[in-house]
Amino acid sequence: MARQEQVLVLEPQHELKFRGPFTDVVTATLKLTNPTDRNVCFKVKTTAPRRYCVRPNSGTIDAGTSVNVSVMLQPFDYDPNEKSKHKFMVQSVLAPFDMTDMEGVWKEAKPEELMDSKLRCAFEMPLENDKTTEHSVLPKSASASLDDGEVKKIMEECKRLQMEVQRLREENKQIRK
Repeated sequence: MARQEQVLVLEPQHELKFRGPFTDVVTATLKLTNPTDRNVCFKVKTTAPRRYCVRPNSGTIDAGTSVNVSVMLQPFDYDPNEKSKHKFMVQSVLAPFDMTDMEGVWKEAKPEELMDSKLRCAFEMPLENDKTTEHSVLPKSASASLDDGEVKKIMEECKRLQMEVQRLREENKQIRK
């Protein structure tokens, strides 16, 4: 049976743009809208989990509402000749009416019930003469409104969660053996 078409509306639809300089955390916002009359569970996955911190990376979107997902690109040495191969996938499934725990929903979901959308990543460097106008015209990004302590806490939490994911993957591998 063919997979279901994604019910969530994604903004942007195909590409997450990250605007440098990449010496600091750069945040892109992904808006997920649920136009249906059912609650929808979602998960955001990436091909490069060590490079990004995603908040929230999963959850439930109530019928007729939206969720903003912050995708934080960790600082790195930018090479304009290197094409980004990073991708994101937004997976979703209609929430059962009797849902009590989200982990169970994903474990019990049949492959034909799962929906997904893929997004590419694009890295852009501001032009040299843009730097002065950029700060005066554009609103501050989400990361700029956080103080250094908050950003550090988020980064530490992100690293801790990535390590936890790695540990759980290893544990899962052991259980399968």
